[in-house]
Amino acid sequence: MVPVESWWQTAVVYQVYIRSFADGNGDGIGDVAGLRDRLPYLARLGVDAIWINPWYPSPMADAGYDVSDYREIEPVYGTLAEAHRLIAEAHEAGIRVLLDIVPNHSSDHHAWFTAALADEPDARQRYHFRPGRGADGELPPNDWRSVFGGQAWTRVADGDWYLHLFAPGQPDLNWENPEVRAEFEDVLAFWFDKGVDGFRIDVAHGLVKADGLPDGGTGDDTAPTLVQHNASHPAWDQDGVHDVYRGWREVANRYAPERIFIAEAWVPSNERLARYLRPDELHTAFQFDFLRAPWRADVLQEVVDEAIAVAATVGAPPTWVLSNHDVTRTVTRYSRSQPEHLIETDWERARWSKETPDYEAGLRRARAAALVQLALPGTAYVYQGEELGLEEVEDLPDEVRQDPMWEQSGFTDVGRDGCRVPLPWADDVAPYGFSLSKDVQTWLPQPPHWPSKTAEAQDGDPHSTLNLYRDALSARAAIWVDSGDLEWIATTPEVAAFRRGRAQCWVNTGEIPVDLPADAEVVLASVPGTGTQLPPDSAVWLIAGA
Repeated sequence: MVPVESWWQTAVVYQVYIRSFADGNGDGIGDVAGLRDRLPYLARLGVDAIWINPWYPSPMADAGYDVSDYREIEPVYGTLAEAHRLIAEAHEAGIRVLLDIVPNHSSDHHAWFTAALADEPDARQRYHFRPGRGADGELPPNDWRSVFGGQAWTRVADGDWYLHLFAPGQPDLNWENPEVRAEFEDVLAFWFDKGVDGFRIDVAHGLVKADGLPDGGTGDDTAPTLVQHNASHPAWDQDGVHDVYRGWREVANRYAPERIFIAEAWVPSNERLARYLRPDELHTAFQFDFLRAPWRADVLQEVVDEAIAVAATVGAPPTWVLSNHDVTRTVTRYSRSQPEHLIETDWERARWSKETPDYEAGLRRARAAALVQLALPGTAYVYQGEELGLEEVEDLPDEVRQDPMWEQSGFTDVGRDGCRVPLPWADDVAPYGFSLSKDVQTWLPQPPHWPSKTAEAQDGDPHSTLNLYRDALSARAAIWVDSGDLEWIATTPEVAAFRRGRAQCWVNTGEIPVDLPADAEVVLASVPGTGTQLPPDSAVWLIAGA
């Protein structure tokens, strides 16, 4: 077991997708003012920290992941002064603040890229500009495809091409350029000086590309090479990226209390993931296999075993995540038939879209999965709305979709808007207390059947999903944080059960109830009234007798 020495080794972090969290000025878009207003809600929920999705100035080609200024706040969200107050108020409430940093690419509105288009001396060296192939340079420099669909290259007026592994408005930075490295180390220090406690690193496995930008060898000129695919590719997970993070760790090590990093790294194996967590690199990395696991006890057990074992080889805690702003919400993932393997690329959206969801089953499973997640050793991330049991909004009208995936895929991939719909806080009609203005149109429309999902509606119901999360986070520190290594308990194939000291967690992914140990007391259950038997699609925390 990794010794617990720092808060981040056992923290529960709440992900704030700021556009959709709370609107404090009445324009239908979430902002810093709305987040400040809801800090008491987060404190009562019991989280240790918040991670805020990009709040920097951006033309919003990809919802803020196209940054035009890394040292300022997007005016739609507020001001730098408001951000300073938020950080201070969060700290007063006992909540640490993590920001998102986007180092793989900038916005095409960034001053550097503007200079590159103007062909200022050496400006193009900060990005990947290349001449094209073919007789007149009319073909892209290589066969790489954008994560969002289509080719990963755009040609500029003078005939050169620039690389963008995501949207054309997100040109990839050249991390072989010392100026790029120095700039981002300075950006880290800028925010650390403001009191920020750490960063989640977007596309942490990107940044450094293979020398010469060789073809990826897909052999398919129409299929995108997805970042989620985890396969080896010259654009991803190159050895040189680790030198970047050693430099970042040196910056973080200058500060006290300690500043930390969490990596979004899609890599071919847990062994490759562990390389990012060596003692002189990053602190934690999302365990995406846990998110990709179907509702099957045997797969869950395999994922947990491998994640814990491999993280331990570098002295790091595993980091568990069930959902985020890029994937289908947990309730919906669990509401359809489950594969026998880890969910593959694109979260099998195409298959699932043809199957009617059973949201009641999905919610039962999501509640149970939350208890499993929060009982495991290491850190846990909760995506906003998980604590309300929200499902993916799959019936958004095409005309309101804003995710660049929708257009770049030729209108075949509905993208990620469905998990980004603004939160319901109160009232019986939209915008459900999300905004100061009751008449405002939220930036994505909210469904009409959400009155029972609001935080206000769930607050007074002791059996609501919101109160299940509150109870779990309250009990977690006492029951699980210092309870020792994980040991599996022999059960039937549809059940996974483990103990850590006297504490036990049982989850039933099967279709029939199972007997619970007679010598253990139920502390918390995903299904109210659980006693001597564990119902299907449920989980329970137990304390064994002395």
